[in-house]
Amino acid sequence: MNPVQFVTDIIKEIGIPGLFDIAFMSLLIYALLVLFNRTKARFVLTGVIIISLVYLLARQFNLVLTTSVLQTFFAVIFIALIIIFQEEIRQFLEQIALWSLNPQLALEKSRGSSREEIEVLVNTITDLAEERIGALIILPGKTTIERSIEGGKTLNGKLSEPLLKSLLDPHSIGHDGAIIIDNGNVVKFSCHLPLSKNFAMLMNRGTRHAAGLGLSEQSDALCLVVSEEKGTISVARNGELRGVGSEQLNLILEKFYSEVNPIKKRKHWFTFFTKNYREKAIAVFMAVALWFVFVHESKLVYMTYNVPVKYTTLPSELKVEDIKPETVKVTFLGPRRAFYFFNEKEVELFLKIPEARKGIKTVNISESSLKFPKDISLENIEPRRVLVRIDNTAPKEEKK
Repeated sequence: MNPVQFVTDIIKEIGIPGLFDIAFMSLLIYALLVLFNRTKARFVLTGVIIISLVYLLARQFNLVLTTSVLQTFFAVIFIALIIIFQEEIRQFLEQIALWSLNPQLALEKSRGSSREEIEVLVNTITDLAEERIGALIILPGKTTIERSIEGGKTLNGKLSEPLLKSLLDPHSIGHDGAIIIDNGNVVKFSCHLPLSKNFAMLMNRGTRHAAGLGLSEQSDALCLVVSEEKGTISVARNGELRGVGSEQLNLILEKFYSEVNPIKKRKHWFTFFTKNYREKAIAVFMAVALWFVFVHESKLVYMTYNVPVKYTTLPSELKVEDIKPETVKVTFLGPRRAFYFFNEKEVELFLKIPEARKGIKTVNISESSLKFPKDISLENIEPRRVLVRIDNTAPKEEKK
């Protein structure tokens, strides 16, 4: 077939509803890919995508055993994915609701933090370091940190110096835990974080540094640590821990906020294609592949084959001299993919000749006379009857 004609036929078959179908699935897959892109869970998602592609190929090439095993696997993994990605799924659904119900609120939420918020953090942490009051303050990045946090008390109070200093007072019950700050609010305090085992980087630092470094290894959060013993300020992010001064801390916070919640600027139209182009290409490819497998390849089609007429064994004294016609047209109905690797030799027709004796006999052809793959159905046989001429076998010559 002409490639241009093939593409034209495919476009016609997709139609307007199919284009909307593919576009919607591309958008959904793209959103999931972007959401999981910077999380540790993305490796799990990558593994699931690879297994899904193997399943689609196995289904396409009619690998029955592989398809059956993977179908059982997906029945179990579906529940596991909900448990593994529960926070990401919740965040994803929240974003959809936010953009659907109040786009302006979503834009406001994505704007950069105010200068006042950064000043509160710098001034508070500097004072705590001078007074040698230990502190561990967490600023979540783009990825969720819920699965890495244990315990803690919910607060949701407006960020301020008095609030932070009261929570970090040595006599406070939340002094030894981590404080979580998000969107200008103190969300939680007295939280427990995973401890890092990177002793080479920790050196002689204490538990707060180990907790800050541990969280930074599992997420893109910015962890601010004040040493109670030395009165120094440290910053942990992306698995790295380093000491900083007040001026450096100010620059780090500005860079962090501009990265996590950048101020929206008007962009040229072609940035739509250049930003996250890899994720967009993968999303479109997967959506098109899914459409071909579950829509295009599942469409029912009719296929007709010329099948030679064979017959079952006759008594030794009889033989078939002639069959008319020698072939019959057999029409099957099945999904398009079932015929891609279909071999005509898989279809066999064996006549059962009842009460065989010498002469011309009319034999009916039924579905039981045919042998064909199970994933297709028989629609028609033309003709339904054949004429069989039976004669005696030639007598053997007697020996002289």
